[in-house]
Amino acid sequence: MRQTTIKQAVELVGIGLHKGVPVKMRLQPAKANSGICFYRKDKNCYIPLTPENVIDTKMATVIGKNGVLVSTIEHLMSAIYSYGIDNMLIVLDNDEVPIMDGSAISYCMLLDEAGIRELSAPKKILKIKKEIAIQDGKKFVKLKPSSNFTLDFTIKFDHPIIGEEHLFFAFSKENFLKEIAKARTFGFLKEVQYLRSIGLAKGGSLENAIVLDEKGVLNSEGLRYSDEFVRHKILDAIGDLAVMGYPIMGAYEAYAASHALNHALTKALLADSSAYEIIEADMQSEGYVIGTLLAKE
Repeated sequence: MRQTTIKQAVELVGIGLHKGVPVKMRLQPAKANSGICFYRKDKNCYIPLTPENVIDTKMATVIGKNGVLVSTIEHLMSAIYSYGIDNMLIVLDNDEVPIMDGSAISYCMLLDEAGIRELSAPKKILKIKKEIAIQDGKKFVKLKPSSNFTLDFTIKFDHPIIGEEHLFFAFSKENFLKEIAKARTFGFLKEVQYLRSIGLAKGGSLENAIVLDEKGVLNSEGLRYSDEFVRHKILDAIGDLAVMGYPIMGAYEAYAASHALNHALTKALLADSSAYEIIEADMQSEGYVIGTLLAKE
């Protein structure tokens, strides 16, 4: 298995979820071992995708450097991770990734247009060696050893449409496109009204989110999946874990997790050198990756 980038540059224009302003985003190929990097063209600032550069996780995953930030990266990163892309430059002219329809499917279509190009360097994989867990009351997130990447997520909301939803997801690009990519972000009408009162969610609408009042879904088309809410939480989790910069060989489990808990999990994992190792992927067969151990980077 080799590292990849995209074959050609592609771009799209959309609005940011929180500020509601137009944003142009351009994806460009990058060389091997350069990783994923954001570039704020309007500020002439490069922000590498690393856990150290995550500066906020309240309403979205936000990265920043030298006072310059890029917000709401998780949906885009979920698509990039699922397409197995290791190296890319993401150029923006504002401080938010375009929200598009609130899912990852628009980014997947953009990556299909760009195409995937294999590079000469071997792909590196982060292998989980022991369980790492973060607990916050009843909420928790875990990473455990496994030969495959799986996500086991449970959510619980005191709402008649959601209630408790659970999904076990065996990761693959094909499964992502079929089961996860179209799941939209969601919010409650009373929360949207509050967020707008403090200058957030200005770009949010029924076109880019599922909005619920006290009784049901306000979107006229309804849900894309009967359990779209937990599917979107898995979409978010994939994007949050992608910040570590490697494909993951391990099992993720969560109950009522958030961007903040996911970020705390990545920090706890990388802080414990006995909990993981970086391997070079020599081959892949039936979902199992066989690799060569590398020194920690």
